Amino acid sequence: MLEINGPDFSKSDLIPVIAQDAATGDVLMLAYMNAEAYAETLRTGRVCYYSRSRQKLWRKGEESGNVQELMALFYDCDADTLLVKVNQIGGAACHEGFRSCFFRQIDPQTGHVTVVGERVFDPKTVYKK
Repeated sequence: MLEINGPDFSKSDLIPVIAQDAATGDVLMLAYMNAEAYAETLRTGRVCYYSRSRQKLWRKGEESGNVQELMALFYDCDADTLLVKVNQIGGAACHEGFRSCFFRQIDPQTGHVTVVGERVFDPKTVYKK
């Protein structure tokens, strides 16, 4: 029988988290969680990350309203990466206004970059700083 413990934060204070749309399977973003963000995510059912640039908890959608409702949670075989399947409320996961942070596609033959997708919102309007 397998012992189930969850992610191992003793290896690193921050572990990568892949956010995937639960309905479509689209990969929306990659971010990081510390143990506190992980615990808050479990407690609230809304995904919380740790912002490396701001050095604090980042409650997804706290400024934009584009929150992520937790639908399912997985961790990998090494217990050092998480996959969160989410209901992306508000239509966009990316702070640049796109549904997914992975909106730039590179042609492996030419290296040419193409924007795939359309902006859902204007970041200048949403993030008035």
